[in-house]
Amino acid sequence: MSDQSSPDAAPQDNAPPVPGANGPSGGGKPPASSRARGPLFLIFGGVVLLAGLAVGAYMLIEGGKSVETDNAYVDASSAAVTAQISAPVKSSNIIETQAVKAGDILVVLDDTDARLALASAKAQLDQVERQVGTYYENDTTLAAQADASTAQVANAQAAYDNAVKAYNDRKSLVAIGAVSGEDLQNAKTTVDQTQAALNSARAQALAAQGQRAANGALISGVDRGDNPQVVAARVKVEQAQNDLDRTVIRAPISGVIAKNTVEIGQRVQINQVLMNIVPIDNAYVNANFKEVQLKKVRIGQPVLLTADTYGGGIKFHGKVAGLSGGTGSAFAIIPAQNATGNWIKVVQRLPVRIALDPTELKQHPLRVGMSMKATISVND
Repeated sequence: MSDQSSPDAAPQDNAPPVPGANGPSGGGKPPASSRARGPLFLIFGGVVLLAGLAVGAYMLIEGGKSVETDNAYVDASSAAVTAQISAPVKSSNIIETQAVKAGDILVVLDDTDARLALASAKAQLDQVERQVGTYYENDTTLAAQADASTAQVANAQAAYDNAVKAYNDRKSLVAIGAVSGEDLQNAKTTVDQTQAALNSARAQALAAQGQRAANGALISGVDRGDNPQVVAARVKVEQAQNDLDRTVIRAPISGVIAKNTVEIGQRVQINQVLMNIVPIDNAYVNANFKEVQLKKVRIGQPVLLTADTYGGGIKFHGKVAGLSGGTGSAFAIIPAQNATGNWIKVVQRLPVRIALDPTELKQHPLRVGMSMKATISVND
């Protein structure tokens, strides 16, 4: 039959769609998946916009109330333990990381030389005290000798005066023959002898007075205990006693031992550093803030800190204790010099010292060099 179509020419219900047949040019609708994505993109964009507005509002409201940095580290004013005398190390039971208290024995040095020096100084002090004692005892004797020499001068002067008078009397009688020439000569000899005796007595008196004056200069104005020679000898005894005491080296402060270099048997020298003690109970934080963050930072402002070792769950509370007098680069061994014309400006950082709560430090100990994050509340 001519009006029937062949099976091959009939349209098929399950034929694949022709590309572009349902597109805009074909007047069809977009797929359902494309229609569902449109609202999702709008919602996501709205959420991002709201989040941005929220962050902006927070920064606008709260941003000026605090400044923070994670360029902060724990520090402490450690004490260097040094030897005050030169001596071999006798014993030391201290190891690094060991906690010690102020006054604990750290090192014991051999005290043989120190004990001998102390014994010698004591013997010298005893000798000086005996010698000075003779000064005070001799003063009385020398005073008596000076008085006796003065009396001898007076007697010699009287004898000389009498001899001169006798000679003059005989001399006037020689002309009338009442006195012989021999008698006159004897009178002249007596004058010469008494003159020599007077001169000798005067010399002895001067010597006695000089001895008393010299002895008096040694004891004038002070008693035996305050005599300069006794004081000097006593100082040597005290110095020797100090050297003996310094053979036992004790901890000057409480803290943790670090950099221990002591070995049994080594001979330490004066001022040699044996170890350091870090007072972790008095640790503080040096936080390096950018210079643009320091406009409102003041001493005494509260600081909230966290340590990397404990995480954000443990909070430390501190206060601003001080601001450094210059940036870190300003105090470098070779300070930066920007005298050339091709320099690049770099924002500098200034160390801010933060004091920590001692109670919190005992509960959660920190060690020097640990990293911290510090937030200073600068809200006026």
